[in-house]
Amino acid sequence: MSDNSKQIGLLTSTSLVVGNMIASGLFMLPATLAIYGGISLLGWIISGAGAICLALVYSWLSKLQPLATGGPYAYTRDGMGGFAAFLVAWGYWISVWCTNGAISVAFVSYLTAFIPSLGTNPIYAIGTGLSAIWLLTWINTKGIREAGIVQVITTILKLAPLLVITIGGLFYLNVEHFIPFNISAQSNLSAITSTTTLTLFAFLGLECATIPAGNVKNPEKTIPRATIIGTILTTFIYIAGTVAVMGLIPPSVLSNSQAPFADAAASIWGEKARYLVAGGAVISTFGALNGWILIQGQTPLAAARDNLFPHIFAKENKNGTPAAGIVIGSVLISILIGMNFSHSLADTFKFILLLGTLTCLVAYLFSIVSYFVIDAKKPGIRWGKMVVASLAFLYSMWAVVGSGEETVYWGFIMLMAGLPFYAYLKIRSKSSL
Repeated sequence: MSDNSKQIGLLTSTSLVVGNMIASGLFMLPATLAIYGGISLLGWIISGAGAICLALVYSWLSKLQPLATGGPYAYTRDGMGGFAAFLVAWGYWISVWCTNGAISVAFVSYLTAFIPSLGTNPIYAIGTGLSAIWLLTWINTKGIREAGIVQVITTILKLAPLLVITIGGLFYLNVEHFIPFNISAQSNLSAITSTTTLTLFAFLGLECATIPAGNVKNPEKTIPRATIIGTILTTFIYIAGTVAVMGLIPPSVLSNSQAPFADAAASIWGEKARYLVAGGAVISTFGALNGWILIQGQTPLAAARDNLFPHIFAKENKNGTPAAGIVIGSVLISILIGMNFSHSLADTFKFILLLGTLTCLVAYLFSIVSYFVIDAKKPGIRWGKMVVASLAFLYSMWAVVGSGEETVYWGFIMLMAGLPFYAYLKIRSKSSL
């Protein structure tokens, strides 16, 4: 257990959940959903319900295993054994630094509203992205409490402009923008399925409060509360924000918008309001990057302690943080950023991010099955929880299917690529993992 003075509480844990889920995607999703019309709100609702089911499963797991540092990895280890846990740790680790690479690029993209040269000079862009990564890497190596303070501040600052636009927009809603309810050429069922697939990826990160469990005050109470509160709050912001933007901008215009929230703000308060949204987007991506850099050292730390990852990832500095693991992850992020700003590798970079998302979903599936196994050790059957966990499993499987055949194919290869490392660690430890 960590020193209590260095641990984080409910506010910081909730900020970690909200901050890691609300990154750059929200600022563009209303435009993506505009071609479907108001029926896309049903997609948000279904995605939100699935995310809440997942959040409930993780909250129950955190009560069953309150000190299990590593989140999905730790639960899988206790429920399904070392090999399954290694696959989760391997895949989730890849997912985290791929996600950080994407967020870093988005951060630079939104900064172009204030520094236009970032959009035309790759050297400036790369330098800015790397500066953000390594500044936050340094902050995170100073201790989880320091990183948590940054997370709380950036989460509050990112929510402020979103709530202003959402609340303000509700007073200017034009209900005609929602008629007809389905403006796509698809059937209602197909449109709902498509919009649910588009929105469900916005909820990745709901498990983040469970990962640094050893650094959380009263984890058996704090983690479940943070997971549920964070997921419900984020769901509300997603749905209310989409309603506000769709009610302010006609679907034909919104579908072609490059910055829907900025256009919505400008429609109410004028062109200068665009900078409010741009600033919110910059803070949003910066805060999400901070939260995910905090996470990138925690899962390999837990796995390394169990001899399922190289020992270097288990090393902690004087501040009690897995500095080596954080730095190694940031080096990989830096390489990805360099790839992204090379036009010839841009498509490859985007595909890697999609694979990263898939490996995160695999961690969800293993966690849910592990919950069934761990909970079964207790007497009696909790039918309500079994139903919710089953719905969470179906939701996650739906997300995997929605990723596409090619992504699932390459995702499987990516997971299998970790097998030689598992074999090496098993031979080195000379024990049954």
